[in-house]
Amino acid sequence: MADTNQMGVPLCDLQAQYKTIKPELEAAALRVLASGQAILGPEVTKFEESVAKFCGSNYGISCNSGSDALLLALCAADIGPGDEVIIPPFTFFATAGAICRTGAKPVFADIDHTTFNIDPLQIEKKITPRTKAIMPVHLFGQCADMEQIWRIAERHNLLVIEDSAQSLGAEYQGKRTGSLAALACMSFYPTKNLGAFGEGGMVITNDAEWANKMNCLRVHGMEPKYYHKYIGWNARMDAIQAAFCNVKMNYLEQWLKNRQAAAARYDSIIDEEHLGSFLKKPTRKPNRNHTFNQYVVRVGGGERDALVQYLRSEKIGCEIYYPLPLHLQECLQFLGHAKGDFPTSETACSEVMALPMFPEITVEQQKLVISTCASFLRQKVRKVA
Repeated sequence: MADTNQMGVPLCDLQAQYKTIKPELEAAALRVLASGQAILGPEVTKFEESVAKFCGSNYGISCNSGSDALLLALCAADIGPGDEVIIPPFTFFATAGAICRTGAKPVFADIDHTTFNIDPLQIEKKITPRTKAIMPVHLFGQCADMEQIWRIAERHNLLVIEDSAQSLGAEYQGKRTGSLAALACMSFYPTKNLGAFGEGGMVITNDAEWANKMNCLRVHGMEPKYYHKYIGWNARMDAIQAAFCNVKMNYLEQWLKNRQAAAARYDSIIDEEHLGSFLKKPTRKPNRNHTFNQYVVRVGGGERDALVQYLRSEKIGCEIYYPLPLHLQECLQFLGHAKGDFPTSETACSEVMALPMFPEITVEQQKLVISTCASFLRQKVRKVA
């Protein structure tokens, strides 16, 4: 038997998932190759319909990445120069990048300390006559506080767009992401809850007019062929990505349950190792269904970076999501922000880290991850003593 300590634990093991459904994935690839339909086509249509139904909405408009999904949604809603969109500064860059690409301005509202999602109490302070939309990010697999966001949006006549890149299958008050706003943007990057073999994305909506516009935008704004209604771009999904995802849709609900079970095991193992004060476990808010695209902890004592280095030296996968908030990114300095403007986000950037998380992770792997964290802490205590 292989020595687990020598093998370590990857942050995300895509090979483990592949092995469980290898024949189906290979059959899907051969089916696409035999069809000669490389872009869009029946595999893509089937996938769009499946995801829309899963989310509880009418339309799914696929595209080639989660980043393009954000851009398609913004363009469908005619957001552009002179407009402002409120987002959290603690998220992946694409949230702000898509807004900037439309010519609109990202406006930051700080996050809630416990969930890492946008803090509704900060949103209303950021609304101006130019504000057109609020884009909450359901970070790490847990929904933002949508009820408060809905109320704010209704009071100020604002559009709400979900950035659901990390949260397919997550729920808020019994409703899944994709049905919590006028538009919702998904990513099928390989490490997501539902991952393609490469890149993929989708916008979910109940609005037929927006769906038709996004279908047009993703093919250079053509309607009909070679007649261009909009200035669009190439954002089409490959048929082979859709075919793989169609296979995986059959397993998605079980994989989400596996992630949640793994998160619960992490919680228990952290408690068993008496590490609760050193590794602050993720918070689950009431009336929400956290899907744990990542299992993210806060590391106490200012030891996050040292722990990351130690884990990597021991072949334990880990990642910092995110080391620098958006308002301090070099390319966004034109917005005029400085360190200290969004303190909760900045604190999160200095304290959080993600532990290995994937549906196939074993109890033994999780115990090794946490015991390695405990070993790091014991070494630090001995040095101090």
